[in-house]
Amino acid sequence: MNEATAHGGPAVLLVGHGTKDAAGVRDFHRLVEIVAGRAGVPVAGGFIELSRPPLREAVASLVASGHSRLGVVPLVLVAAGHAKGDIPAALQREVSRHPRLGYAYGRPLGPHPALLDLLEDRLDAVLDPSERSGTTVVLVGRGSTDPDANAEHVKVARLLWEGRGLAGVEPAFISLASPSVPAALERARLLGARRIVVLPYFLFNGVLPARTAEQALAWAAGRPEVDVRCADVIGPAPALADLALERYREALRGDIRMNCDTCVYRVSLPGHEHRVGAPQHPHDHPDDPAHVHAHV
Repeated sequence: MNEATAHGGPAVLLVGHGTKDAAGVRDFHRLVEIVAGRAGVPVAGGFIELSRPPLREAVASLVASGHSRLGVVPLVLVAAGHAKGDIPAALQREVSRHPRLGYAYGRPLGPHPALLDLLEDRLDAVLDPSERSGTTVVLVGRGSTDPDANAEHVKVARLLWEGRGLAGVEPAFISLASPSVPAALERARLLGARRIVVLPYFLFNGVLPARTAEQALAWAAGRPEVDVRCADVIGPAPALADLALERYREALRGDIRMNCDTCVYRVSLPGHEHRVGAPQHPHDHPDDPAHVHAHV
């Protein structure tokens, strides 16, 4: 009896970056639970750093249960360094530990209509529909040194604006890229906004979403004429679990449709010419000492 017959197909491995925020860790584990209840195959989740369980323990648990083939879903929203370098490097270390292990690697979760619907739900939690036409949204992402990832966030902002009756949607980043949260809020104010919802484009709670709210409230404290509201993160919703499983099935079919047209490792973009064809050197992951010898 082969693995597909015994278990219903390859197991699902959900990979998160990790966070020092306990609420964010709980969010991740809750999503793993929801996926496990809908998948029809075994599911495990692990982090590449900062949180438990580390990825190596999640993989070891699946291997010990008889799984030699995995469908891997990176729980990230955009294809930046974690999706392109850190997670693939971590997976290659697992293949070194478990030589019979094989896996199909899925693409990041976004952009996807399900995520836009979840963002709209978070918006509706702090904004009455009748207020939309007079409201500007500042959509805040993590930010990256990868211009393609930052451009994708701007695309999500535009997709969120389309057809939802909002006055506008301004993109912003909490780290590594511009505009910053205060800069985007100020731009919205100068464009006439008197009601602004700060909407975090993050899967789970964590240090960066908390920093987003802190910066937004600090900016608002000096501008009482502007009504600033902070929405919640996407969170471990059933629709997010369904999207993770959609990415899992895509990976198994070989239909991952990665966007390589504007990838800095394939295309010469201004200011990033030196990155074309460059090898990936993932940053230090202290939870996995084997990583210092692994470059992909």
